[in-house]
Amino acid sequence: MSEFAEDEVELQSLVKQFLRSISDKISSAPSPECAEEILLHLEETDKNFHNYEFVKYLRQYVENALGSVVEEETNNLTREDGQHAIGSGHDTLIHAVTQRTRYSAEYQQMIHTLKNTMITVVESLKNKSEEDQLRKEETHQEKQHRQSNIQFTDNCSDSGSSFSRVRENCLQMLPINLDSSKPKEVRWEALKVLCRAPTSDVLSCESWSSLRLNLCVALSEPDPDLSDNALRFFAKSLSSSPLNVTREIYTSLAKSVESSFLSHKLSFPSGSATIDVNRPEISRLLKQIRLMNDFQKEVTNFWIRHPEKYMEEVIENTFSLLSFHHEHGSPGTERVLEPVHLLALLDVKATWFKKWMHGYYSRAVILRLLERKYKSVVSGLLNNKDLSLVYSGKELEYCCFVHSLCVLGKLIIYTNGKKLFPIKIRKYKDPVTLTDLLINVVKCILIHLLSVGSDVLSPSTLVMEVLWMLCEQTECATECLYQTPVIEKLLTPVILKSPAATLSLIADILAHVVIKFRLLDKELPSLCESDMPHSLCGAFILVCRQMYNICEGLQVLRPYGLHKALAAAWKKTSSLSERVQTPVPGAGAGSSTQELQNTLIWEETLLDSLLNFGATPKGLLLLQQTGAINECVSYMFSRFTKKLQVSSCEKFGYGVMVTQVAATAPGVVALHGSGFIRALVLELWSVLECSSDDVRVVPSVSVLLSSLQSFLYLVNLLSSSQSVWELLGRQPLANKSEYTLREMPTSIPDLIDRLIAVNSDVKIHSLFRYEESHTFGLRLLNVLCCNLDSFLLLESQYNICSMLLQIFSVLLRTIIIDSLSVERNHVLVRVSVVGGPSERRLPPRDLQEVRYPFSLSHIYKGFALEDVCFIHFIYIHRYGIYLGLLKEEAANDLALLMKHVKIFLSTQRVKTSSELSYPGHDWLASTVFLIMAGNMEKSLCLLVSLSSLLTSGFIWPARIHASIHFPKEVAESGIPPVYWCTAHYVEMLLKAEVPLVHSAFKMSGFTPSQMCLHWLTQCFWNYLDWTEICHYICTCVVMGPDYQVYMCVAIFKHLQPDILQHTQSQELQIFLKVRWSQNYNIHAIFY
Repeated sequence: MSEFAEDEVELQSLVKQFLRSISDKISSAPSPECAEEILLHLEETDKNFHNYEFVKYLRQYVENALGSVVEEETNNLTREDGQHAIGSGHDTLIHAVTQRTRYSAEYQQMIHTLKNTMITVVESLKNKSEEDQLRKEETHQEKQHRQSNIQFTDNCSDSGSSFSRVRENCLQMLPINLDSSKPKEVRWEALKVLCRAPTSDVLSCESWSSLRLNLCVALSEPDPDLSDNALRFFAKSLSSSPLNVTREIYTSLAKSVESSFLSHKLSFPSGSATIDVNRPEISRLLKQIRLMNDFQKEVTNFWIRHPEKYMEEVIENTFSLLSFHHEHGSPGTERVLEPVHLLALLDVKATWFKKWMHGYYSRAVILRLLERKYKSVVSGLLNNKDLSLVYSGKELEYCCFVHSLCVLGKLIIYTNGKKLFPIKIRKYKDPVTLTDLLINVVKCILIHLLSVGSDVLSPSTLVMEVLWMLCEQTECATECLYQTPVIEKLLTPVILKSPAATLSLIADILAHVVIKFRLLDKELPSLCESDMPHSLCGAFILVCRQMYNICEGLQVLRPYGLHKALAAAWKKTSSLSERVQTPVPGAGAGSSTQELQNTLIWEETLLDSLLNFGATPKGLLLLQQTGAINECVSYMFSRFTKKLQVSSCEKFGYGVMVTQVAATAPGVVALHGSGFIRALVLELWSVLECSSDDVRVVPSVSVLLSSLQSFLYLVNLLSSSQSVWELLGRQPLANKSEYTLREMPTSIPDLIDRLIAVNSDVKIHSLFRYEESHTFGLRLLNVLCCNLDSFLLLESQYNICSMLLQIFSVLLRTIIIDSLSVERNHVLVRVSVVGGPSERRLPPRDLQEVRYPFSLSHIYKGFALEDVCFIHFIYIHRYGIYLGLLKEEAANDLALLMKHVKIFLSTQRVKTSSELSYPGHDWLASTVFLIMAGNMEKSLCLLVSLSSLLTSGFIWPARIHASIHFPKEVAESGIPPVYWCTAHYVEMLLKAEVPLVHSAFKMSGFTPSQMCLHWLTQCFWNYLDWTEICHYICTCVVMGPDYQVYMCVAIFKHLQPDILQHTQSQELQIFLKVRWSQNYNIHAIFY
């Protein structure tokens, strides 16, 4: 390791060269945290990363330090287990070698030495950089000092030997000579001497205080010889002094300008198109504010290196000047000229303020001062908010408007900036709210303004820039733009059929701003009936799509029937595309082909927009009602086969969209009809059985690594019991006597037949990788059985438990230690025992967790099920006996209760020919039966009474299924209200209250709505203990159905650490469905 000490100089050179190479990337970072993030991901973003000499040096150093360790560990692991030497086990070998190397003494020593050496190198580079900077500054100051000394000596002394004494005498005389009582010539000569003297000497002399006062007086003199020379000294001081000196100069300049505005009540005619900036008093102030503005733009480059109080003093003096206004305005048509007018002329787009707000170091001080002392600055800017209505030819006022707009736009993108509103301003009775400000800003687009200056400074362009800036911040867009009055103002041109130019401008703005879209018309006509071109409609649809694919946007948009308008437009366009004539050679084929192409593109745009309704639970209901769900899913599958993203608005591919669609019966039917499920099954089979790699089970993960993605797709697809019913209901297994090696499954029943129900030698021999594939199937079965309705269907149709027990009977006298037996054991215990986390104890699933080998078959000898039609009765009866609530003879009473409830509920349902019937068991009725300790009469009475309450529609899924209380199209949709109502609001609140959890679901391709549907449909059985289930039902009945939403959100919030952890390991679905083994208390969850 001593080579570092020898090569330290070389290493310094390499680091310096490396930093120079990436300086562009680092300097563009808005904050140190972002710069650090860029460095951490440099290897991913910089194609030249491995060509840097510094990187090569580090690679060689690591190889020298750890090469022997890696080689030794590789040999050891290869000898220990030969499987690491072949196939895909190579990845496992690399992982194991890496882990052992990281914990080795050599690695720790290398890291320690490397860290210390790099600290030394970096500190050395920093010191050299600071020394170089100081040396440059000293050289620059000495050069200026020599030039000033020569000039100063020529004017103040006849000999160089008396320079110091004469200079001091001259400085002492300057305040006296600059006094306003002195003649102009004396003051002018004093100013000339002052400008030639070294700034540092002037600022450090004993008479600086009185000299500063006289300089400020000179600044306000009407004589340009005096004011310009005084300003020249201020400019020299600001450009060549450190901040601790320049802040004092700037303060003096700001106070002098403020004093001038106070003493000279300047005004300009508001009705005039011009203002003469050559007027002496305006020209003088304009020059002084110009100097201030130049300093404002540059000061951000170095004020972070000084104490915060220096920066705060500069900011405070600026705000003090900008907050200046006369208490009594000018009469008639005259307007008072204020500092902000002249500042706007010089820096029309408020570049100085943008620079000040760029870094948190200064932004925090700015917002604090505005909140505490200088709200009048913002109110002064807001006074210009309605001037845009009359700005056509008034350049000064227009510049002030532009400057104010830029400053306000920069302010309101920050949380503390929005807290400044509402603000009380002069001439207005009511305080101005943030919504009022944005409405007045949008007016600039709605009024036909003459162009002022270039297009870059046109009102429409400026407002667009502000709206785009707000759009970039999601929270800011929600608070500022997701407001009904703002949207109505934005959409005024659409309602009033404004000119095409205005409509295009509005469409362009809306296409860049994600807002809650609100239309004034209660019902939208078909978009094909509109005379607007497709490109313009497409811009509006794009914005709508960005809104209705989130729950909040859909809530606002839903009453206006956009889904119906889109569906009508699609149907009309589809019929037109079918009627387009086939091009005939020589008969205008070009125009006909182009027309057909445009029609097809428009049709795909409409289908894509309709498909995006499926991103939320309630949106999926609206999509189903349009009758276009099958076509939309087929369109999505066509894009899937082409490896295209589902849409430009869907950031995480197909995961969330497919999961959301698959949660419902009509959605999974559409997926099946499109060929999506067939493609998924074939892809899975290819990974499991046809892959050329040697797949091995890694105990630390829940499924095979190579098939993890396919496993998660299947879990998402089969998460809902309704989906399982549609795909498996009345579908027998093949159970063939022979399977060819080329025969591949194409459906979910085929997959179960080949991977789960492996109960014959024929099926075993048909698998190339029997152990891995069957393990995959058993783990999929384990997840499916977590949904009680899904398990009851599997057991009633395929006798899953009997099949597993039959395999155990074959191994009756065998000591079982393989992973397949452990997995079968876990599945059997899970499906045979009902209860919450503390009411049942599941066996381990991994071989490492099994404490000792044992024979398992005798455990299940009493598990024979007499009649599959009564499986659920047996389960409920067994659970009731375990809880001490039921007696042995209570099973008949439970069956009788279910019969009465079924008859009662049948009278509450619409008569429909739809096959999308309610397939699940009535878990609420079973829960009530247990609460009533098996008393059938009391249970039935309670259920009948409960059916009259609104709450029953949410906690009793069987009660509300196809209910006559819903519109016919909703009742026949096959989508339960628990999904499109409760789960929808859970997702909406989750995004607002627990955004990290919401993002975790989004990235995992899973949805909170599916998990809520799972929990609520089976009344939290197997997820909560019995007492907590009772608390849940009582809370919803007593407090109202909204507490069902609150409880789900509270559970997700309580699980946040686990959810985030398992999202990283790609096991979120498995954790929520299978591994939720903690005991939660409802009161603890809520509070």
